[in-house]
Amino acid sequence: MIRKFGLVSAMALAAALGGCAMTPGFGPSSGSDMPPLPASAAAPAEYARDTHTYARPEIAHVRHVALDLTADFRAQTLSGTAALDIQGVPGATEVVLDIKNLDIRGVSDASGAPLQYETGALDAIKGQPLTVRFPALAAGETRRIVVAYSTRPDAAALQWLTPSQTAGGAQPYLFSQGQAILTRTWVPTQDSPGIRQTYDARIVAPAELRVVMSAQQLTPEGEAAGPGMKAWRFRMTNPVPPYLIAIGVGDLAFAAIDERTGVFTEPSRLAATRAELMPTADMVDAAERLYGPYRWGRYDLLVLPPSFPFGGMENPRLTFATPTIIAGDQSLVSLVAHELAHSWSGNLVTNATWNDMWLNEGFTVYFENRIMEALYGEDRALMLRALGWGDLQSEMEGLSPADTRLHLDLEGRDPDEGLTDVAYEKGAAFLFTIERIVGRERFDAWLKGYFERNAFRPMTTELFLEDIRAHLVTTRALEDQLMMDAWIYQPGMPSNWQPPVSNAFAPVDAAAAAFDAGGPASAIPWAGWSTQERQRFLAWRPADRAGDADWLTPAQLADLEATLKLREEGNAELVFAWLDIAVQHRYQPAVPTLEHFLTTMGRRKFVLPLFTSLWAEGDWGRPIATRIYARARSGYHPVTTGSVDAVVGRPN
Repeated sequence: MIRKFGLVSAMALAAALGGCAMTPGFGPSSGSDMPPLPASAAAPAEYARDTHTYARPEIAHVRHVALDLTADFRAQTLSGTAALDIQGVPGATEVVLDIKNLDIRGVSDASGAPLQYETGALDAIKGQPLTVRFPALAAGETRRIVVAYSTRPDAAALQWLTPSQTAGGAQPYLFSQGQAILTRTWVPTQDSPGIRQTYDARIVAPAELRVVMSAQQLTPEGEAAGPGMKAWRFRMTNPVPPYLIAIGVGDLAFAAIDERTGVFTEPSRLAATRAELMPTADMVDAAERLYGPYRWGRYDLLVLPPSFPFGGMENPRLTFATPTIIAGDQSLVSLVAHELAHSWSGNLVTNATWNDMWLNEGFTVYFENRIMEALYGEDRALMLRALGWGDLQSEMEGLSPADTRLHLDLEGRDPDEGLTDVAYEKGAAFLFTIERIVGRERFDAWLKGYFERNAFRPMTTELFLEDIRAHLVTTRALEDQLMMDAWIYQPGMPSNWQPPVSNAFAPVDAAAAAFDAGGPASAIPWAGWSTQERQRFLAWRPADRAGDADWLTPAQLADLEATLKLREEGNAELVFAWLDIAVQHRYQPAVPTLEHFLTTMGRRKFVLPLFTSLWAEGDWGRPIATRIYARARSGYHPVTTGSVDAVVGRPN
């Protein structure tokens, strides 16, 4: 059980979690209003014990963040102020914030009078506590403190790109990635997913660039802010976990998809990006039909340069996405369905601590699959489930038993270590198991109610169990059948799990087995297969040679590469799957493709496994890994380099 702090006063907590009704705003192409917060957002709750924050929210907590920052691309810093609205128990005289590698220049009250503050010892994972002292709070009082500070060029949440690292080649670029605990490297706040905060921002940047954030745009064209500079203003009045405060600055253009969805990206990529992501509007409609209204106003996407470390990041109103999803055939748009689903599971109902990240990711994978089924049919959805099951099986083989549980113990560890397929795919498998046993109609009614009852609240595994036992699992017989405690607290897959089986993959597996047995690559019906069927083919391994890394001969590899035109393949998922095979076989002719792939794209999902496989190949792979990483590292986001450094080592 997660230990809880004591209850905050009902008045203070209601003010912290609540908020005023939205006022009308506008997006880049048309008007939109964000709906008011539901009554549930003001209900009392407990703060879960979060070992990844120094904050003591049971005493004093951040309610609102107001940023006023200037982006200096020459110095690679954001500098200015963060004004924080603090609430707490009567008599509270200090608030503890999270910072990491921030240069604090001073702290004052709302009138400008200096306040006492101190920073604690630096922890490699958590950073430092910033403790600010002030006169005692009265009951129900909100106190504003203003932190003057600057980020550093190596802030782990931020990546500063030179013009040569962008598609346009003429302007620099900046973007942030706050999950899991990196927001503290650019915003001094209480950086815990259970401490929800509203925010507003004024960002000053070079006039030729455009600023976007995970919030309502108040100045879509910017406003004058001195010679050669513009200011951009934003507002988010739904309380969000701090990891969802996000920024992008660059040479950006916008294209609408419909009245509430659209895409931002660099101008040269705008047409292709819009065409690829056209299903977004239909996905929003499908998601609402499933589980209730979209509560965030607009849903836009920012497709970033290739160094973005993740497939996507569910920042409210503005999903950040990798350009590797632009495959030319809309075959990888399930990623959009995933990030959109986070608008309910993650952004609306958020894991209170990173020990329970399955509450974000497992729910989202399930919801994503339901969106894909609604738009593309059961066969496509089942193929995606089967691919996910295969990924989960592979990943669990390399994890400790403790890390195959849904509820994790990440104390003393970087919470990023919990972002495995266990949180995603085992979490979704648990929900699919409940759906199968109780029936889809009953499960959908519960899940829709779960989002409504818990909107804008942090969620723990214990609270999830309380909710589902109160509203769905109401008998001992059903409890025993579902095996919920085994799913959550025990390693591996419980005995009531039924793996998904896609009939569409049977001929694919047969073709793979025939090729493995010596058949020609020309017999593979590659041209008629979907991306998912091609992924299945490349992921196939002979069952009778488990652990045998070189199940194909050099001649077979050459036949496969030439016949399937894998050197010219543009779909990143397929390139990665092919290179995974090539590295395991020490297939030297694929090294130029490998080097090009690793030096032109920084998505960690692809980069880390390939460097890990290279490193495992000893005298053949390690020199290749070292050489490529020395060239590629400067183009990767800190999220990616932090992971690869641990495998390859930091180049000299």
